[in-house]
Amino acid sequence: MRLFAAIKLPLDAEDVLDALLEGLPEGRPVPPENMHVTLAFLDECNRHVAADLDAGLAAIHGTAPELCLDGLGMFGEGRPRVLYAALRSDPALTRLREKVLRVAHDAGVPQRRERFTPHVTIARFSNGAGRGPRMSSWLAARAGLRWGPRQVSEFSLFRSDLGSGGPVYTELARYSLDDRAGANAWSETGG
Repeated sequence: MRLFAAIKLPLDAEDVLDALLEGLPEGRPVPPENMHVTLAFLDECNRHVAADLDAGLAAIHGTAPELCLDGLGMFGEGRPRVLYAALRSDPALTRLREKVLRVAHDAGVPQRRERFTPHVTIARFSNGAGRGPRMSSWLAARAGLRWGPRQVSEFSLFRSDLGSGGPVYTELARYSLDDRAGANAWSETGG
Protein backbone atom coordinates (compact mmCIF):
# COMPACT_ATOMS: atom_id res chain seq x y z
CA MET A 1 0.00 0.00 0.00
CA ARG A 2 1.21 3.51 -0.85
CA LEU A 3 0.42 5.55 2.25
CA PHE A 4 0.59 9.18 3.31
CA ALA A 5 -0.49 11.21 6.34
CA ALA A 6 -2.41 14.40 5.60
CA ILE A 7 -4.96 16.93 6.73
CA LYS A 8 -8.14 16.85 4.68
CA LEU A 9 -9.32 20.33 3.75
CA PRO A 10 -12.59 21.71 5.10
CA LEU A 11 -15.33 21.60 2.45
CA ASP A 12 -15.50 25.38 2.09
CA ALA A 13 -11.75 25.49 1.34
CA GLU A 14 -12.25 22.79 -1.32
CA ASP A 15 -15.04 24.93 -2.83
CA VAL A 16 -12.82 28.06 -2.88
CA LEU A 17 -9.99 26.20 -4.61
CA ASP A 18 -12.29 24.43 -7.07
CA ALA A 19 -13.81 27.80 -8.09
CA LEU A 20 -10.33 29.32 -8.31
CA LEU A 21 -9.34 26.69 -10.91
CA GLU A 22 -12.10 27.81 -13.27
CA GLY A 23 -10.52 28.66 -16.61
CA LEU A 24 -7.11 27.16 -15.79
CA PRO A 25 -5.36 27.48 -19.18
CA GLU A 26 -2.91 24.60 -18.67
CA GLY A 27 -2.56 21.44 -16.62
CA ARG A 28 -4.85 19.00 -14.86
CA PRO A 29 -6.82 20.34 -11.88
CA VAL A 30 -6.83 18.18 -8.76
CA PRO A 31 -10.37 17.06 -7.90
CA PRO A 32 -11.57 18.85 -4.74
CA GLU A 33 -11.99 15.55 -2.87
CA ASN A 34 -8.25 14.88 -3.40
CA MET A 35 -7.08 18.24 -2.01
CA HIS A 36 -5.16 17.93 1.24
CA VAL A 37 -2.12 19.13 3.20
CA THR A 38 0.50 16.37 3.12
CA LEU A 39 2.26 15.86 6.43
CA ALA A 40 4.41 12.92 5.28
CA PHE A 41 4.58 10.61 2.28
CA LEU A 42 5.05 7.11 3.70
CA ASP A 43 5.58 5.24 0.41
CA GLU A 44 4.94 1.51 0.06
CA CYS A 45 4.08 -0.18 3.37
CA ASN A 46 2.97 -3.69 4.22
CA ARG A 47 0.11 -4.38 6.67
CA HIS A 48 2.46 -4.78 9.63
CA VAL A 49 4.14 -1.41 9.04
CA ALA A 50 0.73 0.16 8.40
CA ALA A 51 -0.51 -1.17 11.75
CA ASP A 52 2.59 0.27 13.50
CA LEU A 53 1.99 3.61 11.78
CA ASP A 54 -1.65 3.56 12.85
CA ALA A 55 -0.77 2.91 16.48
CA GLY A 56 1.86 5.65 16.51
CA LEU A 57 -0.34 8.21 14.74
CA ALA A 58 -3.21 7.48 17.13
CA ALA A 59 -0.93 8.43 20.05
CA ILE A 60 -0.13 11.90 18.71
CA HIS A 61 -1.38 14.75 20.90
CA GLY A 62 -0.94 18.44 20.33
CA THR A 63 -2.31 21.81 19.45
CA ALA A 64 -4.66 21.83 16.49
CA PRO A 65 -3.02 23.72 13.62
CA GLU A 66 -4.58 26.64 11.76
CA LEU A 67 -4.89 26.45 8.00
CA CYS A 68 -4.77 29.74 6.16
CA LEU A 69 -4.47 29.81 2.36
CA ASP A 70 -2.21 32.66 1.34
CA GLY A 71 -1.41 32.93 -2.36
CA LEU A 72 -0.32 30.59 -5.14
CA GLY A 73 2.99 29.08 -6.17
CA MET A 74 4.58 26.48 -8.42
CA PHE A 75 7.09 23.71 -7.85
CA GLY A 76 9.47 22.93 -10.67
CA GLU A 77 11.25 26.22 -11.41
CA GLY A 78 11.70 26.47 -15.23
CA ARG A 79 9.50 23.42 -15.89
CA PRO A 80 6.57 23.69 -13.46
CA ARG A 81 5.18 20.34 -12.29
CA VAL A 82 2.70 21.51 -9.66
CA LEU A 83 0.48 24.52 -9.01
CA TYR A 84 -0.25 24.93 -5.32
CA ALA A 85 -2.14 27.08 -2.86
CA ALA A 86 0.36 28.21 -0.24
CA LEU A 87 -0.39 27.91 3.45
CA ARG A 88 0.68 30.57 5.91
CA SER A 89 3.33 29.24 8.28
CA ASP A 90 1.95 27.79 11.53
CA PRO A 91 4.20 26.34 14.27
CA ALA A 92 1.48 23.86 15.31
CA LEU A 93 1.39 22.47 11.75
CA THR A 94 5.19 22.11 11.70
CA ARG A 95 5.14 20.35 15.10
CA LEU A 96 2.43 17.97 13.89
CA ARG A 97 4.52 17.12 10.83
CA GLU A 98 7.58 16.45 12.99
CA LYS A 99 5.56 14.10 15.20
CA VAL A 100 4.27 12.22 12.14
CA LEU A 101 7.84 11.90 10.82
CA ARG A 102 8.99 10.47 14.20
CA VAL A 103 6.20 7.90 14.07
CA ALA A 104 7.23 6.97 10.51
CA HIS A 105 10.86 6.62 11.57
CA ASP A 106 9.90 4.45 14.55
CA ALA A 107 7.80 2.23 12.24
CA GLY A 108 10.83 1.75 9.98
CA VAL A 109 9.65 3.99 7.15
CA PRO A 110 12.62 5.89 5.70
CA GLN A 111 12.01 9.62 5.31
CA ARG A 112 13.86 12.13 3.19
CA ARG A 113 14.55 15.28 5.13
CA GLU A 114 13.21 18.06 2.98
CA ARG A 115 12.24 21.60 3.78
CA PHE A 116 8.57 21.66 4.68
CA THR A 117 6.59 23.96 2.40
CA PRO A 118 2.99 23.76 3.65
CA HIS A 119 0.72 23.75 0.61
CA VAL A 120 -2.26 22.22 -1.16
CA THR A 121 -1.58 20.85 -4.64
CA ILE A 122 -4.36 22.14 -6.89
CA ALA A 123 -3.10 21.27 -10.41
CA ARG A 124 -0.37 19.24 -12.10
CA PHE A 125 1.53 19.99 -15.29
CA SER A 126 3.36 17.81 -17.80
CA ASN A 127 5.51 18.40 -20.88
CA GLY A 128 6.55 21.93 -19.99
CA ALA A 129 3.00 23.20 -19.49
CA GLY A 130 2.46 25.78 -16.78
CA ARG A 131 4.51 28.49 -18.48
CA GLY A 132 3.72 31.21 -20.94
CA PRO A 133 1.69 34.41 -21.08
CA ARG A 134 -1.78 32.83 -20.62
CA MET A 135 -0.67 31.02 -17.49
CA SER A 136 1.11 34.14 -16.20
CA SER A 137 -2.06 36.21 -16.67
CA TRP A 138 -4.20 33.55 -14.99
CA LEU A 139 -1.83 33.44 -11.99
CA ALA A 140 -1.63 37.24 -11.71
CA ALA A 141 -5.44 37.51 -11.64
CA ARG A 142 -5.56 35.06 -8.70
CA ALA A 143 -2.46 36.15 -6.77
CA GLY A 144 -4.58 37.49 -3.91
CA LEU A 145 -5.97 34.09 -2.89
CA ARG A 146 -6.88 34.13 0.79
CA TRP A 147 -8.95 31.75 2.91
CA GLY A 148 -9.01 31.10 6.63
CA PRO A 149 -7.65 30.91 9.16
CA ARG A 150 -9.46 27.77 10.22
CA GLN A 151 -8.34 25.50 13.02
CA VAL A 152 -8.35 21.80 12.12
CA SER A 153 -8.36 19.26 14.90
CA GLU A 154 -7.73 16.03 12.99
CA PHE A 155 -5.50 14.40 10.42
CA SER A 156 -5.70 11.12 8.53
CA LEU A 157 -3.80 8.17 7.11
CA PHE A 158 -4.55 7.70 3.41
CA ARG A 159 -3.87 5.00 0.84
CA SER A 160 -3.02 6.19 -2.67
CA ASP A 161 -3.91 3.97 -5.62
CA LEU A 162 -2.49 5.10 -8.95
CA GLY A 163 -4.61 4.69 -12.06
CA SER A 164 -4.98 5.98 -15.60
CA GLY A 165 -7.49 8.61 -14.42
CA GLY A 166 -5.14 9.87 -11.70
CA PRO A 167 -4.66 8.81 -8.10
CA VAL A 168 -7.52 7.67 -5.90
CA TYR A 169 -7.11 8.46 -2.20
CA THR A 170 -8.83 6.32 0.43
CA GLU A 171 -8.93 7.46 4.04
CA LEU A 172 -7.89 4.50 6.21
CA ALA A 173 -7.93 6.17 9.64
CA ARG A 174 -8.68 9.56 11.15
CA TYR A 175 -6.95 10.89 14.27
CA SER A 176 -8.24 13.63 16.53
CA LEU A 177 -5.76 16.01 18.13
CA ASP A 178 -8.34 17.10 20.72
CA ASP A 179 -10.17 14.04 21.96
CA ARG A 180 -8.02 10.93 21.97
CA ALA A 181 -10.86 8.56 22.86
CA GLY A 182 -12.28 6.87 19.80
CA ALA A 183 -10.14 8.91 17.43
CA ASN A 184 -8.70 5.96 15.55
CA ALA A 185 -10.94 4.70 12.77
CA TRP A 186 -8.43 2.21 11.26
CA SER A 187 -10.03 -0.50 9.23
CA GLU A 188 -8.20 -3.74 8.49
CA THR A 189 -10.50 -4.26 5.53
CA GLY A 190 -9.85 -0.77 4.18
CA GLY A 191 -6.13 -0.91 4.91
